[in-house]
Amino acid sequence: MSPWVDMRIPPKEVKLPVLEEQTHRRFLKTHLPVDALVLSPKAKYIYIARDGRDVAWSFHNHHINANEAYYDAVNNSPGRVGPPFERPTDDVVEYFREFVEKDGYPFWPFWENIRTWWEVRDLPNVLLLHFADMKADMPGTIRTIAAFLEIPINEEKWPAILEHCSFDYMKANAEATVPLNGALWEGGATTFINKGTNGRWKDMLTEVDNKWYEAEARKQLGEECADWLTNGSRAGR
Repeated sequence: MSPWVDMRIPPKEVKLPVLEEQTHRRFLKTHLPVDALVLSPKAKYIYIARDGRDVAWSFHNHHINANEAYYDAVNNSPGRVGPPFERPTDDVVEYFREFVEKDGYPFWPFWENIRTWWEVRDLPNVLLLHFADMKADMPGTIRTIAAFLEIPINEEKWPAILEHCSFDYMKANAEATVPLNGALWEGGATTFINKGTNGRWKDMLTEVDNKWYEAEARKQLGEECADWLTNGSRAGR
């Protein structure tokens, strides 16, 4: 229902015809920065950002639990650019430090991604959301998204909407939405849908680590954007 179009798996010869056959209002997943895609006035874009420390912790779970089928698909599918994807260190703090030092390594440039979407945040067809705000007020976020997409909410279905969007429901029904029903991760789909929480780094990173990360965020993004990336709607308070 929501193909990841910039992923090489499955190949575009398979993916694009399936996309063309869809009759419902289409929604696509992407991890691309703005300057790597066509920003069309005919489409609406919802961008979700998260503190880079939380991103690194989430990526580590995703990466370290990948199985042989995952590495085979990523490394051996046609069109790979760059070196093969390697298994990560067990040490999540070391993983975080390399993630920041090498700008999103080993996935994609982190700062450029945030920066380019921040720059277009005032366009009428772009909505920037912060993971922390979504966690703090899921009902309000759902209504914001519905208004942005001009989709009326059936209030009779509101309790079911909240239930189906909850983390616990997603975790319990992970196989229905996780790629290949979770076949690429040890433990399956519920490994992919991991914690859904922020701040797991707080008791693990040193003060030096945090100051280094925050300085890098300000350098890469500027004060306003860096503040927003850390605090969401609480930025500037």
